Amino acid sequence: MKSVINLLFPKVCYACSSYLSDNEETICINCRHDLPVTDFHFNNDDSVKKVLRGRAKVELATALFRFEKKGPVQQLIHGLKYKGYEHIGELLGNWLGGELAEVAAYQDIDMVIPVPMHKKKLKKRGYNQVTKFGQQIAEALNAEYVDDVLVKISDTTSQTTKGRLARWNNNNEIFAVKNILKIENKHVLIVDDIITTGATLEACCSALSQAKIIKISIATMAIA
Repeated sequence: MKSVINLLFPKVCYACSSYLSDNEETICINCRHDLPVTDFHFNNDDSVKKVLRGRAKVELATALFRFEKKGPVQQLIHGLKYKGYEHIGELLGNWLGGELAEVAAYQDIDMVIPVPMHKKKLKKRGYNQVTKFGQQIAEALNAEYVDDVLVKISDTTSQTTKGRLARWNNNNEIFAVKNILKIENKHVLIVDDIITTGATLEACCSALSQAKIIKISIATMAIA
């Protein structure tokens, strides 16, 4: 029956659009092997930290993939953000979470906090694209997933189609912290889809740093 359904409604790879076989889900085997993984967390590579150097104090920082324009990672993130393919976030969260669970430095993460969306954008889209990503990472690290601490209070336009200079000029994102006692004396991991200029994550770090005795780390799906 599954074969008949696949024949009538074939599943395609969300990275390359090729047809998936019966034993493949979401991403084909070829793409799984060819996706530009960074291995930053395995190699102590501080490429993500360098983006924020001098702007935010970060303990650990990693990204699962390198983002390449018109590449498969862009296709995955575009499908996740704009086509409702939330299971992509779950897949990538399982992927990165499983890897971080093997790295000793990430074992003292207490909380995973998603970069929030403004309530207007959240209402329009219906979901935050990093929710499932963060939830799976939290589960892998035996950490708490907390989405009621960091709140976005400015509504900015999407960064996806902007050039680098335009992203800097659009750096007016403002975040606030609620329930601050939840994060005091905690090691929190902020999760987002992609880090480019680092402006968004810098603003998040600034807001969370209001808490007493807090350590902040970062994990993203990709780095541009």
